[in-house]
Amino acid sequence: MTTTLEHLTPVGAVPAGGGFHRRLNFFTALISGGLFAFIAWALSHHFLNSDGRGFSDQVTVLASIGWVLGFELGIGALTPIGRWIIGKDQVHDDELYLAGKNMGVRRHWKYCTDHKVVGVQYIVVTAILLGAGGILAMGIRTNLMTPGLHFVNQQVYNSFLSVHGMLMILALIVAVAGPWANFVVPIMVGARDMAFPRLNALSLWTLVAAIPLLLGSLAIGGLDMGWVTQAPISEQTGVGFDLFAMAIVTFTISTTVAGINTICTVMTMRTKGMNLERLPIFVWASVVAAALGLYAFPFFLVVMSFNLADRMVGTSFFVASQGGTGWLQENLFWLMGHPEVYVILIPAVGALMEITTVFARKPLFSYRTALGSMVGLAGLSALVWAHHMFTTGWAPSLGGPFMVTTEMISIPTGLMFLVILGTLWRGNIWMRLPMYWVFGFLFNFIIGGVTGIYLSDIPVDNQMHGTMFVVAHFHYVFVGSVLFGAIGALCFWYPKVTGRFLDERLGKLSFWLVFVGVQVTFLSMFVSGLRGMPRRYSSYEMIFEHTNLVSTIGAYTIMAGMLVLLGAVITSWTGGEPSGPNPWNSKTLEWLVPTPVPLENFEVLPVITSDPYTYGEAQ
Repeated sequence: MTTTLEHLTPVGAVPAGGGFHRRLNFFTALISGGLFAFIAWALSHHFLNSDGRGFSDQVTVLASIGWVLGFELGIGALTPIGRWIIGKDQVHDDELYLAGKNMGVRRHWKYCTDHKVVGVQYIVVTAILLGAGGILAMGIRTNLMTPGLHFVNQQVYNSFLSVHGMLMILALIVAVAGPWANFVVPIMVGARDMAFPRLNALSLWTLVAAIPLLLGSLAIGGLDMGWVTQAPISEQTGVGFDLFAMAIVTFTISTTVAGINTICTVMTMRTKGMNLERLPIFVWASVVAAALGLYAFPFFLVVMSFNLADRMVGTSFFVASQGGTGWLQENLFWLMGHPEVYVILIPAVGALMEITTVFARKPLFSYRTALGSMVGLAGLSALVWAHHMFTTGWAPSLGGPFMVTTEMISIPTGLMFLVILGTLWRGNIWMRLPMYWVFGFLFNFIIGGVTGIYLSDIPVDNQMHGTMFVVAHFHYVFVGSVLFGAIGALCFWYPKVTGRFLDERLGKLSFWLVFVGVQVTFLSMFVSGLRGMPRRYSSYEMIFEHTNLVSTIGAYTIMAGMLVLLGAVITSWTGGEPSGPNPWNSKTLEWLVPTPVPLENFEVLPVITSDPYTYGEAQ
């Protein structure tokens, strides 16, 4: 007889273990982080700050390290390591307490090793990141509503651009992979938890620790070099860049830990009969994206570390006067920057494929094509980075090869698109809320994809690279496509998390506001770009007045739609219509366990005999 964790503690009782963890939560983490940051600032200011300034590069970076270390200690992420070092590793009751057994809502404010709690925490963190980035976007669009408005000055405007861009990138990286690779992937493969539950919680709280650093950069001078942090400007900007860079370093640690955990879970913890060809396509999307992130994000870590080294200790990686070069910075950044697009896109597309099979009541069209397109997209994404540098003068002889690889990447991208269309073709479509976001994604992705092909041509890119046309293109990819996929995933799996449907009336209102807002905002930006309006400008000539006013109206419409969605999520959490364990009649494993999902997911591990896409087949 197999004994499970759930059966070792009386029903309804909180485990007696936990030790020091019982005194730790999010609020103790804030206090501890602030205290450690102050101590690090005071010591470094005293011993290193000979010019007497309150902040210098060294002081800011050391205070940031103090914040992160103190926060992780205060939340309890490092306690298990400390206990192991002193020879007092956790006992069984400690593990039950860390898993949040019978703790109710309190476990969501703590360091919790239950992958389902971590998934819910990621939902909240994603909402915070999107909300902060959206507020800055409203500041940007308000400033551009009419020429010469100057809602904020040029330096503040540049800082808004920089932090908005990075907040949204971080939000979309975790928008699908964070909540759903944690909540549903272990259940999808028939596992009781993630491979490394403590590291899973660590990755979440490391991300949380990075957010105040990124937002704090606005408070101590901001940044004036854009979210791509291009040298040599990044070498000359104020200490706000130090916080910005430390936020990226911290975030990179978080995503690396999360990616390793996802891959190990899928590769080592699949239940009996769950071979690789029976994995749900979302599981494959999560694995491919995690593997691509393990390749790409270390470049981000390296480029930020080099920037900090130049500023703190006088190295010259990017300082031209001392033998460095800004081209090194650009290469390192874009070696991350373009694969990162597909780290964001692939999980969203995988989630939409799951939704499409369920609501079309059909098997996934060409499962192997779907998987091959994801792998091909990940591989090619490592060979296109220099198309971002067509206009810089770097290695012009390589322009042709990079133009070819950039155009080739449309092939696996198109195949993923066709898999969704093939699944929909002649299907018995059930038009519930998740399907609205699928069709919105398809519409927007066509526009984002086709305009990307234009920009892969060197002559066209030379004309368009510095204009609002490029801004419109990548916003159609990120907002119109990835965000739609993330919201579709939220609507689809929301009943599994809460046991209730997301309010259909409010959800559909949100969809139409966001969908119309995207078209109004970014089609107008295409027009501005074709007329020659440069990006990153805080004001403009009168010829661009009308298109910018229309774009601003569209941006406020998107924000209204997102606020409606937030209201639907909050009100439906406790007051929505009960859904039962499998409201969509889906066949993947997460829908075949009770709702709420038990602590260990399965009382008896399932045995798999077929793939999960047998809709319409004789049973």
